[in-house]
Amino acid sequence: MIKGISRIAMAGALCAAGFCGQAVAAQDVPSSAPNIILIIADDVGLDMTPGMYPGLISDLSRQYGPEGRDHPDVARIAGHPASTPVLDKLASQGMVFANAWAQPFCSPTRASMLTGLFAANTHVATYADALSQQHDSFVRRLHEAGGYSTGVFGKWHMAGLPGRDGAPDYPGMKPLEAGFESFRGNMHAALSTFWKYDVHVQDASTAPGEWLTLEPAERSLPGIAPTTYAGVTKTADTIDWIRRQEAENPDRPWFAWMAFNLAHATINQQPSAMIVPNADTLDEPSRAEMEACGGHFGTNDPGGCSGEAMMRAMTNSMDTMIGQVLATIDELDPNTYVIFVADNGTPMYGRPGLDFIDNMYITREGRGKGTAFQSGAHVALTIRGPGITPGTRSDEVVHVVDLFPTILQLASLAVPEQVSNSAGDATIPLDGVSLMPILSREAETIRDPREDYILTESENLLADGIKLVGARNAHYKVVCTGSAEDCVLYDLEADPLEEYPLEAPASCEGGEAADPESAAWSYCYLTQAVAERSIIAWAP
Repeated sequence: MIKGISRIAMAGALCAAGFCGQAVAAQDVPSSAPNIILIIADDVGLDMTPGMYPGLISDLSRQYGPEGRDHPDVARIAGHPASTPVLDKLASQGMVFANAWAQPFCSPTRASMLTGLFAANTHVATYADALSQQHDSFVRRLHEAGGYSTGVFGKWHMAGLPGRDGAPDYPGMKPLEAGFESFRGNMHAALSTFWKYDVHVQDASTAPGEWLTLEPAERSLPGIAPTTYAGVTKTADTIDWIRRQEAENPDRPWFAWMAFNLAHATINQQPSAMIVPNADTLDEPSRAEMEACGGHFGTNDPGGCSGEAMMRAMTNSMDTMIGQVLATIDELDPNTYVIFVADNGTPMYGRPGLDFIDNMYITREGRGKGTAFQSGAHVALTIRGPGITPGTRSDEVVHVVDLFPTILQLASLAVPEQVSNSAGDATIPLDGVSLMPILSREAETIRDPREDYILTESENLLADGIKLVGARNAHYKVVCTGSAEDCVLYDLEADPLEEYPLEAPASCEGGEAADPESAAWSYCYLTQAVAERSIIAWAP
């Protein structure tokens, strides 16, 4: 079982580092409680943003090159990432987590963030699943116990999808039901196009289970012309809300959830599922690449541009938008906690123009988004703010479920050990573990390196609904397909790109499997976790 090491670890020992993780009642929350923003990238794997981790690509190249494993395809590692100067700078201003996992798909990751639970406990295992309204939400706790103003902007994707054959649209948890006061974005998995799409709104005029559907309005930003381009409108909405909170409620802390649709493919896939962003949202290298391949700016007409090139451009456009938000925060309250995380790996759909990994990974086909391989689950995560030493890095094994307790402790609120299950008829242990001891540099680890583990899991509707589960501890990982009997073992310290599978033990009884330091022991321990705790444990 996952050990609680510690679910509310060191809650009262962090004030000296600029934190105050001690549990407090709502009426005791000081007016100086910090503002917090969570920024989520869509379908942007670590391969797109290696600049956030200086030395990552060169280290991997050495590890797999002639002086290391001498892999024949080592040249693929040093490929073509996106230009991300804003994210690179943000990462240098705080702490980066080098071993962060998400779920393999968008909505399972979001549900895990919101609830602090792995997918087997949220019952959101596909991109079509709806999160039950019975679940706890850290946002509700921020609002009700912490007095936070709460707003969400952009992609929601936790209420399910539009109904078919008379079924209701978006039957699951909507933003107001999760504890947000206002929502302006889109509840679908993807946009129709980036210039014409539904805008869903929830605010004081709507019931928690209802929403308005509007047309996008033109918005502009400094240096960016008026447009309905979703990257611009969502950014402008976020900035307007932050400015309003600071002007109207300067003593009330706020929490913003900003979720980009960039760089997700669109529903309308003609002539392309990817887009060439507005030219004024791109930096010079990204603009030049689009011009060189004949892409038509502000459209989904790629000209001669490849899917990989448009993925880079869409990621760079997102980077530009994040820069606009950070400029506003730095102007109004530079002590705001800023958390950036990606929701899953870069897609490799196996169709022309829809394979996007062009960097970092050697084997790419059949991997990426939707799979339990590192290229589907290993994502960027960085946090900056008061008390966090700039330019620091943690190699601890962490998961998006850890954001639930971490954000509550950033707000000086209590972290529950038990939360509601999907049915609302019982409580279950929180899967997330607070990152605060690491952020404060009071500890280097929050999980036992052998006996604690994290899960990345999905039921892939793009592959006949097969259940895919990855489980890892600090050293080893299993990738399981369909059952806990069909698993491949990897040594992630020696082989972080999963090129050299290890031989599984013949038996999990006695022998080498009895030695907790051995690969065989980890294989048996992790496959047992998959069999008992993951979505594979669900009844057929």
